Amino acid sequence: MIRKLMLGLVSATAVVGVALSASVPAVAAGPGHGGWVPAPQEAFEQPAGARCDFAVRVRPVVDEVRKLVLAEYPDGSPRRELYTGRLLDEVTNLDTGAVTTVDASGTSLVEYAPDGSMTWYVTGPVLLGFRADAGSLPRGIWIVDGVYVVEFDPTYVYKTITLVHGTTHNVCSDVD
Repeated sequence: MIRKLMLGLVSATAVVGVALSASVPAVAAGPGHGGWVPAPQEAFEQPAGARCDFAVRVRPVVDEVRKLVLAEYPDGSPRRELYTGRLLDEVTNLDTGAVTTVDASGTSLVEYAPDGSMTWYVTGPVLLGFRADAGSLPRGIWIVDGVYVVEFDPTYVYKTITLVHGTTHNVCSDVD
């Protein structure tokens, strides 16, 4: 399993390196493919107990994330996409007003499986929310940083993170 994950990360890193080191904007070949497009993150709120012990809001304060479609299924839905760009999120405790800003500017190669599951091959920091008993990390809003894989079940509720090298930090503790 780790060998397969490492091969996936090596492949993802190669794609990311080629796409990001080009001196001209990268463009996918083939019908229906375009160049890089904005991929904005929506602000969201969670009630007390859903991710943190208190109600919380996450909103982007800098959002320069863009995506590139690398492959599509015959119906035109994405099969593989690359996401990159600067993303700073403000996390607010809605009970006390405490605020922190986190860097979630990781780069991800995202693969969508026919069964509805999704796998991210990531380098750098990404902000991920976990429900209680719904993944490999406890309930919280986590910054995961390093080189790792995130596997989502078809409902996108259950997430498994496999760190090749990196760290995890629950941002809820920063605004508690």
